[in-house]
Amino acid sequence: MTRKKVKLAFISNDSARKATFKKRKKGLVKKVRELSTLCGIDACAIIFSPYDAQPEIWPSPLGVQRVLSQFKRMPEMEQSKKMVNQDSFIRQRIGKGNEQLKKQRKDNREREMTQVMFQGLTGRSLHGLNILDLNDIGYLIDQHLKDIHKRVDTLNKTAMQAPAAVPRPSSVGESSRQAERGGFEMNVDAMQKQQWFMDLMSPPENMGFAGEDMILPFGDTYHNSLWSNSYFP
Repeated sequence: MTRKKVKLAFISNDSARKATFKKRKKGLVKKVRELSTLCGIDACAIIFSPYDAQPEIWPSPLGVQRVLSQFKRMPEMEQSKKMVNQDSFIRQRIGKGNEQLKKQRKDNREREMTQVMFQGLTGRSLHGLNILDLNDIGYLIDQHLKDIHKRVDTLNKTAMQAPAAVPRPSSVGESSRQAERGGFEMNVDAMQKQQWFMDLMSPPENMGFAGEDMILPFGDTYHNSLWSNSYFP
């Protein structure tokens, strides 16, 4: 169960204010003791109240005097460097609140203009916008374009730095076997063509076509050349 946020304001009810004082005084003394013990620092607490005749002192009067003596020996500038009173505390809170408000307004403006920009991409008219709105949309478009170009450059650099793919051993072996088979088939084909050429140049004595004269394929019986094709001079 979450703790309810306490409103930082004076408690007008006497009994409620007294009860709150006792509870928070006990918690404050406990925190000072824990801080001194866990961090090994010198600390003290002096609490005056209208409900007690004597002030609440921690850890002891002697311990308080020792811490105050150390504080008084410091230069005045150092004494007030981190000193906070009620007025300065409220000013700090107001300044922090203004910074948060400014940041939230900027975030809301950016979300609003981003939504208008994407609606314009779907065909919505932008005639109702003033010059400030158009300037903000132009700024957002420039930022998106810069992000896109930066992303593209990163992807290109990653692709250029990626190592080349190395073929697997099985692929290399398969390629070698295919090359060997191709070379063997070429050799067999060349041997067959050579044998055909030798048989053609030395035909059997009783072999003839259309009489005793032999007709050569692709040739001219009236020329000594075997090939009359222009591709084979």
